[in-house]
Amino acid sequence: MSAASCLLSEDQFLCSICLDVFTDPVTTPCGHNFCKTCITQHWDVSTQCQCPVCKEVFKQRPELRVNTFISEMAAQFSSAQKKASSRSDQPCAKPGEVPCDVCTGTKLKALKSCLVCLASYCETHLEPHQRIKGLKTHQLIDPVDNLEGRMCKKHDAPLQLFCKTDQMCVCLLCTVLDHKSHDIVPLKKEYEGKKAELGKTEAEIQQMIQKRRVKIQEIKQSVELSREDAEREMADSVRVFTALMQSVERGHTELIDMIEEKQKTTEKQAEGFIKELQQEISELMRRSTEVEQLSHTEDHLHLLQSFPSLSAPPHTKNWTEVRVHRSSYEGSVRRAVAQLEETLSKEMKNLCADLELKRVQQFEVDVTLDPDTANPHLILSDDGKQVSYGDIKKNLPDNPERFSYCPNVVGKQSCSSGRFYYEVQVKGKTKWDLGVARESSNRKGKITLSPKDGYWTIWLRNENEYKALAGPSVRLSLKSQPQKVGVFVDYAEGLVSFYDVDAAALIYSYSGCSFTEKLYPFFSPHLNHDGKNSAPLIICPVNQTD
Repeated sequence: MSAASCLLSEDQFLCSICLDVFTDPVTTPCGHNFCKTCITQHWDVSTQCQCPVCKEVFKQRPELRVNTFISEMAAQFSSAQKKASSRSDQPCAKPGEVPCDVCTGTKLKALKSCLVCLASYCETHLEPHQRIKGLKTHQLIDPVDNLEGRMCKKHDAPLQLFCKTDQMCVCLLCTVLDHKSHDIVPLKKEYEGKKAELGKTEAEIQQMIQKRRVKIQEIKQSVELSREDAEREMADSVRVFTALMQSVERGHTELIDMIEEKQKTTEKQAEGFIKELQQEISELMRRSTEVEQLSHTEDHLHLLQSFPSLSAPPHTKNWTEVRVHRSSYEGSVRRAVAQLEETLSKEMKNLCADLELKRVQQFEVDVTLDPDTANPHLILSDDGKQVSYGDIKKNLPDNPERFSYCPNVVGKQSCSSGRFYYEVQVKGKTKWDLGVARESSNRKGKITLSPKDGYWTIWLRNENEYKALAGPSVRLSLKSQPQKVGVFVDYAEGLVSFYDVDAAALIYSYSGCSFTEKLYPFFSPHLNHDGKNSAPLIICPVNQTD
């Protein structure tokens, strides 16, 4: 738009009839301008030919010709309006965004950068690159800063090639001079190769992200489980300590009652003695009065007649050896505390064992016996829950998992993390082995049951001899013979524990173990010994009690 047109107001380019920018502007004899179509239609419907602005009447309809000067000015004004509108719709460059290098004043956001011009352009200033033939061949990319960094600093030429030998971008002159005989490829080819590698990297990163998200969920789940364990432990602690405090209060009350009872006995005895003494004092005082009166009498006959009965003192009790029994309290508190300690110890063991058993029972696993591992002499029930020894050896394939010599079998279920628990009925048996076995433990020939050899077990021999086969074995002293044995494993803690289920008592624990393989439930019903040990080992469902 020219300087002259900039001085004209917007109203001067608007038709007074349609109120829009002139289209084919014509000038009337009175000097006013209108769109040719607007003034023609106006006169067609009017009774007289009159100027709509100044109301001058023309006797004859004037011949109207387009005013070329005003038409050009209106066209330039309309174009300027469109450009201004277009620029107003474009966003200004914000901090961190690439600005247009051509804009003056307020910098608009660049739409593209030209690698040939080494400049960035907004939508308006990019237009020549989309219109002019010579500029259309320029390479346009998404807007970037520091376009100078895309020029070879040594030769001041665009970096259009890639040297695979030196792994760097080069210009055309570099390939002739500094990188002669090197493996040179176009930037686009190397870009596509690297882009493919980035795709793989991105996939790997996404996989890593996913794994970490899964790990976060695992950690959150662990925290939630830990919170549940903590809440359950706190509830159990309230129960245990409440029971213990009640025992302490009961013991204290019994001690106070005993002391008070002893004191009452002493007081009662003393009261009896005092009453008896007071009665004797009254009798003696009465006799003293009579003696005194008699000693003052002048009646010779009366004194001589009364003397025999008053001369001797009245019959009284010999109080020399009489003592009030003083209750002894020495050692009462100590004995009460010792008794309380014994009681608390028993109650604590019972309460803790009961709570511990209930807690581990929550990790029950439905264990079934694996026939592919059973010694050929063993007889397994159809449901895989019972095993006993049979005299007849079955013809079975000697696969690597099968126990070839010892009468053993393991469960189908395994544990490589977390916790699991199962119970086995051993009622009526005189010999058995129970526990867990490592996946790689030896199953051929004679087997040594010990943690070193991959077995964490306890056994029964001779009806009442129990041992933990810890290598060396540990003899177990049990108050009662278990009829049902619970086996618990905490893989992460390295713990294997055995419980007498009916007595809710801990039999033995292997602790501080280091597990690196799958663990399988382990069973051995042992030989029958003429029917004395014919009862089966039975995997039982867990009956949890409140």
